[in-house]
Amino acid sequence: MEARIESPAALLSGPAAVLLLALGLEVALGDPVSRWHPVALFGRAISRVLRVAPSHSPRRELAYGALVVTLAVAFVFVGTAVALDLLSTVAAPIAVLAGAVMLKTSFSFRQLDYEAARAADLIERDGVLAARGPLTALVSRDVDGLSPLLAASAAVESVAENLSDSFVAPIFYYVILGVPGALAYRAINTLDAMIGYHGRYEFLGRATARLDDLANLIPARLTAALLVLASGLAGKNPRAALAIGLRDHQRTESPNAGWPMAVMSGALHVQLEKAGHYRLGEPADDPSPEAIRRALPIARWGAGLAVALALLVLAAPALVR
Repeated sequence: MEARIESPAALLSGPAAVLLLALGLEVALGDPVSRWHPVALFGRAISRVLRVAPSHSPRRELAYGALVVTLAVAFVFVGTAVALDLLSTVAAPIAVLAGAVMLKTSFSFRQLDYEAARAADLIERDGVLAARGPLTALVSRDVDGLSPLLAASAAVESVAENLSDSFVAPIFYYVILGVPGALAYRAINTLDAMIGYHGRYEFLGRATARLDDLANLIPARLTAALLVLASGLAGKNPRAALAIGLRDHQRTESPNAGWPMAVMSGALHVQLEKAGHYRLGEPADDPSPEAIRRALPIARWGAGLAVALALLVLAAPALVR
């Protein structure tokens, strides 16, 4: 059968419409901080579950942590799918709108952009202590005692890594698994932020950390590729971005975070460093508040390319039949 190209109005129906509406909510509202935000509600529920977690027994902690992440992710995925299916039996437009609202809760970029720009201004004008608020919102490491250079480095790293974790990855899973997939990814990522690290949660969070690594395997590399293209569109150096990305991505403990961070390092021609852990890029220009500002247009182009790619994939079946 000969392929037939339909009207571009096909973009305004089905999964593409849900994504466009969700992006509209992101532009209009950002990611408002509220104790009633679904991610906040999920976090509080998990905190209660963790209160009764076993301790002083690595084997039991491993088993409990694996059970928690399995049940939590399954509950989010199945619950979302059932809710949307029920709404679709009432009215398709209601299901589309509800899906858009749900999808919006899985990703965020405007807040990342805002906090990074605010951190740059405060570090430059008043020093690291004055920028503690936005820096804490951006990075998980302890910002107390960081030099202005290391604080700027942390902010640039966060812009690159969170573009993957907070924007590209949820949209990637939406494209392949729908709204339930995007929210399930957000559940995994939230759990990882809570317990997926060494120390107190060494065993309890191990299953979550491994699942998060697996979930970000493709999105992190996709984000790196988008950032290479974005660096060219932003007037930076895509060749250096690609070269440093390929060379330095393995220097971080995370098997995924190094990809977008190393690419950003190459694009900006700065060395990004977490003291005692890694250095990415050439010892060229030291990161500064201005480096944070130069990273933001690259991240914006990267986000735009991710959206364009997602819409192209979603609309393809409707546009060509």
